[in-house]
Amino acid sequence: MKNIATLTQEAIALLKSLIETPSFSSEEDQTALLIENWFTQNNIPFERENNNIWAFNKNFDKNKPTILLNSHHDTVRPNKSYTKDPFKAIVEDGKLFGLGSNDAGGCLVSLIATFTHFYASENLPYNIVVVASAEEESSGRNGLNSVLKHLPELECAIVGEPTLMQLAVAEKGLLVLDVKVNGTASHAAHNNPDNPIYNTLPVIEWFKNYQFEKISEVLGPVKMTVTQINAGKQHNVVPSECELVVDIRVNDCYNNTEILATVRENVNAEVNPRSMHLNASSIPVSHGLVQAGIALGRTTYGSPTLSDQSVLYCKSLKLGPGDSLRSHSADEFIYLNEIEEGIELYIRILTDFLRS
Repeated sequence: MKNIATLTQEAIALLKSLIETPSFSSEEDQTALLIENWFTQNNIPFERENNNIWAFNKNFDKNKPTILLNSHHDTVRPNKSYTKDPFKAIVEDGKLFGLGSNDAGGCLVSLIATFTHFYASENLPYNIVVVASAEEESSGRNGLNSVLKHLPELECAIVGEPTLMQLAVAEKGLLVLDVKVNGTASHAAHNNPDNPIYNTLPVIEWFKNYQFEKISEVLGPVKMTVTQINAGKQHNVVPSECELVVDIRVNDCYNNTEILATVRENVNAEVNPRSMHLNASSIPVSHGLVQAGIALGRTTYGSPTLSDQSVLYCKSLKLGPGDSLRSHSADEFIYLNEIEEGIELYIRILTDFLRS
């Protein structure tokens, strides 16, 4: 077994290679090859479907529960404010710059190194499976959700996203609604009591003011925001409809089906969800994974950002090196010592959890 220091240096080298290999969502085939190479060089059998790579611990036992380690290797596209080459791994002042370094390359290589550390361990009370998934940034069909059918039933999961190695014990879900308010088209010069733009005003007011009753202790209230509006083609024509887009961040007290039903009961409009599967997620603070982290001085909190937790059916903890505030930013970076700490803490948390 390689020592942790060696695994850490190899993980950083892998991250540098990942940074220098473009991997936009649905275009991750080359970074998938880099991840394959890691497993090959460490004599770990793996499986691949589309651009998802996964592997099981050497002594997998179907009679034992399974824990998932997951993070993603796709990235968003670099924004125009970059001053450094987003596809060049640059180290300055202890920082590793490059697209995907923080979100979520540091988490991914740290979890792969952690899995490699445990891979050949004998007599573990849990199986361990690691998934390097695709299409997380786009919530695509060929991401982690498409791999779950190949995995055994999961008892719990660690999802690697930048949390400063603090314990995100809950995550808000996402429900995006296309809302269409109908009316009667007419010439603007004539009186029209059924102008869909005016009809839209009480709909917007409802989304602005309505408060869902249940407030999560960790995630707070459900938050609804009208983010887009579109109506009309020319100044002298009243349109027949007005369209809205509504972004809803759902707490762990509700599922998306319940939220949708409430909206449809209260607004006079056609309401269609873009998807229903991005639900809120959580893990009890009493769970062994969380308790192992707390024992190591980690704090718990609720995360407002979305991750692949949303497609999991099991209890899941979001945890990883890096800072969410750096994600999708110009000149994205992660501190090298954050990766070192991440691997050490992942291993210690899992070691304590597996002993409990």
